[in-house]
Order: sequence, then C-alpha cells, then structure tokens
Amino acid sequence: MWENQKIENVEWIAFDLETSGKYPVGDEICEMAAVKWKDGKVTDQFQALVKPSKPMKQFVIDIHGITNEMVANSSSISDVIEDFYNFVKNGVMVAHHSPFDMGFLAFEFEKKGLKTLATPVFCSSLLSRELIPQSPNHRLITLANHLNISPGNSHRALDDAMTCLNVALECFKRFGSEKSLKELAATQGQTLYWKDFSIEELQEKGPTRPLIRAIQEGMEVEMSYGGGSRPGKPRKVKPLGIVRGPERDFLSALDLDSGKEKRYYLSRVEQVSLLS
Repeated sequence: MWENQKIENVEWIAFDLETSGKYPVGDEICEMAAVKWKDGKVTDQFQALVKPSKPMKQFVIDIHGITNEMVANSSSISDVIEDFYNFVKNGVMVAHHSPFDMGFLAFEFEKKGLKTLATPVFCSSLLSRELIPQSPNHRLITLANHLNISPGNSHRALDDAMTCLNVALECFKRFGSEKSLKELAATQGQTLYWKDFSIEELQEKGPTRPLIRAIQEGMEVEMSYGGGSRPGKPRKVKPLGIVRGPERDFLSALDLDSGKEKRYYLSRVEQVSLLS
C-alpha cells in the first residue's frame, strides 16, 4: 500500500500541464510534461506539445506563450495521453495546484479507457503552505525565488514540472524524508485521489450529462438551481466548464440574463433542458 512507503524510497514524478483555458471538459491540454526523480537524481523526463481541437484565444497564449502555430503539427491529446499515463503510472505524482491538472488528466484518461490510478497525487502548493510558511505567497514563481531555485521558462510545462520537483524536494527535506507518505498526506491536509476527479462518475448522477454535452457543443441550457437569489426558478445559462474536486463539484456558466460568469454547485442543479 502507498501509505507506508517512505518519502525517500519512492519514485517521484513531478508534472505540469498548460491548457487552453481553466475548465476541464470545456478546455483542453496544449502541453504536458513530467520529470522522474529517484535516489537523489532526475532519471527521466517527458514533454509533448498537444494540438487542441479548437484554436486557442490570445489571452491564454499571453499566459503560457504557446501559440496556435507552435502546436499546428503536434499530435492530438488522444494520441499522446496513453504515453503520458504509462510514464507516470508507477510513481508517486506531485504537481503545483494538483487539483487543476488532475481535472484535465482524469477526463482524458477516462476518454481513453485507462484504469484509474490508485495512488493519490501530492500538491507542492499545499505542502509549501505548511512547510515553507515564510514565503510571501505560495505561487510557484514566488517559491522558486524564495528558495533561490531557477524557474526556467515559467508557464512552460517542463520547466514548471522541474521547479515543482525542486519545491517538493525542499518540502520533503523540511518534513523529514524518512517519514511515510501517509504522514505527508496528513500534513498536506487533503488526500487527492484520482477517483474524486472522475467525469464518468459525474455523468451517472443527476443532470450532469446534458451539461457536458452543452459544454462540448457550445449549447445553451435552461436549468433549475436550488440556490442563489432565485432558488428553484428556471434560469438560462451557457455552460463553460465543470470542475471536480474532493470537496465540491461545480459548473461555471455564463448567466444569459446578467451576462456574468457564475459558479453553480452541481449538487444544487435540479433540472436541465438543452436549448436549440
């Protein structure tokens, strides 16, 4: 079992994604990378640019610098996701803000029919809040500067994966690398299991399936929502993305009455009708 393994004895795999937006289902991966660490050294690495099915918007390109031209001849995610899965499946994974990356990966793993990974993922952001409290904040670039770690090309997947690895290694050093993964998970405060990010499981519950279809096809819906200022009353929205997590699942959607993007907890969505 993963719980009793010592931090210093496992193969660590730090990973990072760059994406076309912030929501799984609605947005896509455009770059993925991972770095393996075992016995005090980097042993292997993985990096791939990925061509999204739709052109990326300029505001996203401005964040990571990956242009549509750069990915024009790259493989689709369906062609590379199994290679990535095989690269990471036997190690203990860590990312900075892991839930973000896990949401995208869990969706792609499931679409490819890949088995849910049993070992949870660790988060260098959560760990650093407990173990590096002196840092001004816990963004990856801030932690790198605080620890005198070269961040490389920030917001590119391979460099961010390497920076994440170095931040995680500093956390392990401060925590005690002879301690167990179970103790490390307790210090992190959350145990991030892959099953908690399953989109397939969500589609088996309530009205989630039509919401996913609406996101993928750019459709509007009318839905009843048991919360907010108009509980139970129909409202028209354009779903943008779904976020899963160990605490609560939510829909991000454009409210067509106000023109504002809002968050709706899926547990409160009562009925959904697709609008033509």
